[in-house]
Amino acid sequence: MPLWLIFHPAGTFEDEASRHALAQDITKIYTRIGLPAFYVVANFIKLQEGQTWVGGELHTRKPFIRIAIEHIAAHIGDELPDDAHARTNSVIEAALKPHVADKGYDWEFHVDQTDRRLWKVNGFNPPAFRSEAERLWFNENRPVFYEPEAGKRTHAFNHGVEYGSDPGRRLTKFIIGSRKNATL
Repeated sequence: MPLWLIFHPAGTFEDEASRHALAQDITKIYTRIGLPAFYVVANFIKLQEGQTWVGGELHTRKPFIRIAIEHIAAHIGDELPDDAHARTNSVIEAALKPHVADKGYDWEFHVDQTDRRLWKVNGFNPPAFRSEAERLWFNENRPVFYEPEAGKRTHAFNHGVEYGSDPGRRLTKFIIGSRKNATL
C-alpha cells in the first residue's frame, strides 16, 4: 500500500476535480510498476487557518502542502545506489508538479518504508510483490483469496508494464533491472 496523507490549507484541493486529478496521478506512479490500483490510498486532510506552523512561526505567506507517504507494498532497498532514491523523488515530484509546484504553493514530502509483515488488507496478508497472487489482485483490483504458493515472489512476472520514455517507467526499468530484491 502506498498511503499518501496530503495536509493542505483551506482554499486548496477544495473541489473533487482537483483531488481526483492528483489521486489519479499518484495512482499511476504505482500501477506503472505493477501494483494494484486499490493499494493506493490518498487522504486529503484539510487544515484550518492557523494550524500550520513552520520553523516555530505561523505559515501564512502562501499555501503550504505537506505530504507524508508510506510505502508498504514495495520498497527501495538500502543496497541500491543513491540515484534509485533520487529517481523515486523525481517521479513523485513529477506527479505533484501540476497540482502543487505549478500553483506556486510551498510544499514538502517524505517517504517512509514500513515493514510489509505489519500490513493486512481485509484480513489478508498481501501477496509478495510481483507474485502470481499479486497479479490476481492487480487484475481483480481488490483483495481475494489466493493459495500460499501463489503468493510467493517470482521475478518473471511484470504485470504487462511497458517501459518507455516516461520517467516513472524509466524508474521501474532501473529498479527491476538493478537487483532481484529491489522493488518500488
